Formats: sequence, structure tokens, C-alpha cells
Amino acid sequence: MEWLIGLACSAGIAGAAYVKRSLSGSGFLAAVILGTVMYALGSPIWFGSLIAFFISSTLLSKWKKHKKQEAESGYEKTGRRDAGQVLANGGLGLLICVANWAWPHPLWWYAFLGVMAAVTADTWATEIGGLSRKPPRSIKTGQRVPPGTSGGISGLGMGASLAGGLFIGGAAWLLLTLPSQTAPDVITPPLRLVAWIGIAGLAGMIGSLVDSWIGATWQQMYRCGACGREIEQALHCGKPAVRIRGRAGWNNDAVNVAGSLAGGAFAVLLALAIGLSFDL
Repeated sequence: MEWLIGLACSAGIAGAAYVKRSLSGSGFLAAVILGTVMYALGSPIWFGSLIAFFISSTLLSKWKKHKKQEAESGYEKTGRRDAGQVLANGGLGLLICVANWAWPHPLWWYAFLGVMAAVTADTWATEIGGLSRKPPRSIKTGQRVPPGTSGGISGLGMGASLAGGLFIGGAAWLLLTLPSQTAPDVITPPLRLVAWIGIAGLAGMIGSLVDSWIGATWQQMYRCGACGREIEQALHCGKPAVRIRGRAGWNNDAVNVAGSLAGGAFAVLLALAIGLSFDL
């Protein structure tokens, strides 16, 4: 029954996103598979946290889109999310969910919470930070860079990053209040609210910052021969762009996975540091 419920819910949500042109065909298929497995092997709390990220990020990508067009024109991927983007944002969370199903332990939950907080924080920072009236600064050099530059951060983006992480922690806690839900850890309810929101907020910030740092150092970047912009795309203005820095294979999807991994690892370390996993 869990598989059927997961399939129905995933197909319904992903189908609506496909109709609204937020997902490509491959993105739709990846989202359905990811959501179905996560619901069947996890619980509504795990599945709902993923959906909270997906819906909020999709809505933000449409919000004031015309004002973010200049910044987004240099991104490797924009518009409809494909399978690579779906898996880059949710694939690690799915692996953690499967691991918890096979070898249950409270630390898996905190890893998942950190991962989902990180991808949400990074997406919110990108979508909201792109509306900043001030040009961002490079996380590596501190110098002003054009909007949309990989590794660029702004005050508005940092605030959005924190808000995204806090949102995931709060959403997960609210999902736990649904009937017949079992907490994935053993701490007391009052402490759980503070712990989940606090850990998710901090893990989201860390994951987003790691994403920005790798984007400024390892991510493959190109320069357009026509307009001279530094971009993530190998083709711009209808012409091949010249690669100017970065390591082979480190595209935007790889950077997103690394940032989410950092967020998950930080959440686990923080949970261990304050003794939230218990019985270790």
C-alpha cells in the first residue's frame, strides 16, 4: 500500500510540475521514482520534507522570474529541471532514506535533515539572492562580481539561505504532528522542535556556503567569446565558450551534491556534539 500511495502522490505532484513546465520529461520520471521509493521506505515525514523543498523551490523559481533573467542567463541549467537536477538535489537524501530502512538509526535522520536543509538553503539563496539590488561578492576573493556568477554571495542571499534551512526544520516538525507518525529520534518533544529547526538552519547555511565555495574554485567555468561574460555553459550567444577554470566533471549538479553532502555531515556532527542521537 505504501508503494501505491507514494506513486500516486509523487505522480500527482510531479505531473503538476511537468504541466507548469517546471520539470522536463526526464525530470518528471526521476521525481516520481525518487518520491515513490522515499515514501515506501521512509515515512510521510521523510517524503514530506522532500516535497517541502520541491514545492517551495519551484514556486520561488517562478517568483519575479523576469527580474532574474540576466543572472540566470549564465547558469548551466535553467527553466525545466531535468533528471540530473532532480537527482542532484534529492538523490543523496534517497540514499540516506534507504540506509535508514536497512540499518535504522537516529543519525540517518539528522543526515537527511541536513541534506534537505542544504539543498533548500542553496536554492532559496539563488532564487531570492538573485533579486538583490547590490551586486554579489565572490566568496573566494570578496570582490564584487556580476549577478549570477558562480560563487557569488550577497546579504539577501545569505538571509534566504538561513530561511530555507529553518523552513525545512519547521516543516519536518509539523509533519511529525500528523496522526500515527513516529519520531525518527528519541528526544523529548520540546527539545525536538528547537533541535530540528536549529540544526537544519545551521546545516543549510554550511551546505550553501560550501556549494558557493566549490562553485568559485572547482566548478567548470567558461567565458563567452561574444559577450565576454563568465558563465557555466559551454555554449553561449550561439557560440562555443572558452573554458577558463575549474576541474573536469565539476558541473552544477556535482557542486549541488557536494554542498548537500556537507550539510548532511555537519548536521550529524552537530547532533553528536549535543548528544541528540543517544545510545551510541
